[in-house]
Amino acid sequence: MPKSPPDQARVISARQLAEFDNNGAPVVLIDLSGNPVYSRQHIPGAVWLDFKALVYSRPPVIGMMPDTSKLANTLGHIGITPDHYVIAYDDENGLKACRLLWTLDALGHPQSALLDGGLQGWEQSGLERLNVRRDSAVKDHTSAYPAVLQEEVIAERAFIEAHLADPDVKLLDARSSAEYRGTEQRAAHGGHIPGAINIEWSRCLDPDTGLYLRPAEQLQKLFTDHGITPDKEVISYCHSHRRSAFHYVILKHLGYRHVRGYPGSWSEWGNRHDTAIE
Repeated sequence: MPKSPPDQARVISARQLAEFDNNGAPVVLIDLSGNPVYSRQHIPGAVWLDFKALVYSRPPVIGMMPDTSKLANTLGHIGITPDHYVIAYDDENGLKACRLLWTLDALGHPQSALLDGGLQGWEQSGLERLNVRRDSAVKDHTSAYPAVLQEEVIAERAFIEAHLADPDVKLLDARSSAEYRGTEQRAAHGGHIPGAINIEWSRCLDPDTGLYLRPAEQLQKLFTDHGITPDKEVISYCHSHRRSAFHYVILKHLGYRHVRGYPGSWSEWGNRHDTAIE
């Protein structure tokens, strides 16, 4: 008999997806790959969602969260309701998919998960041949998603500034070590938010494949060895909150209860002249 993943699982395998029935409850599979990739190949039944609909920019700040009503219309347009178990994937190691999953949490969606390995992992699994289709699975729905903004999922700049000296709040920088040190500068200023701990997002991937996540016990050790422990409130950031959304989902996968994402990230913090920088 097909089995569902554990309740509230935040990461599922290709095998679990192939056997997924969610006890008869509605499931929607969202593909955040680029449209040309989706048109060439995607997991059967997956609905395409344009990643651009999940972010907006006010240069030099990028990756910000659009207005809640716009996001509600976007989700409603592709037929997502609060009853759906949303499974997301992409062709970029899950970065875009995780931004969707963080957004869903921020809008109060009750259940969603990342497909480990994404499109490439599914293709390599050999569980089922990918459909090659050019039709769109998106249907026009008129009801907006009933979004209720969850403030505890979002960290704004003012919140971070107010908690820079708080020992119970940990800042997690998902960027490269060069960005963290300031030797690679992608904003007006280089460096990092004071006190932030740097764990590059790609360190969560199995080094042998560069595709699948490390086992949970290895991931837990990676974070706790750097002081990112479950008893703390963790704020993840990068440059535009894709890599840090990945960290957000992984920490939720590990059972961390108090995690926030900073949507403006370094594109906001590093482009201001009144923010503290190390």
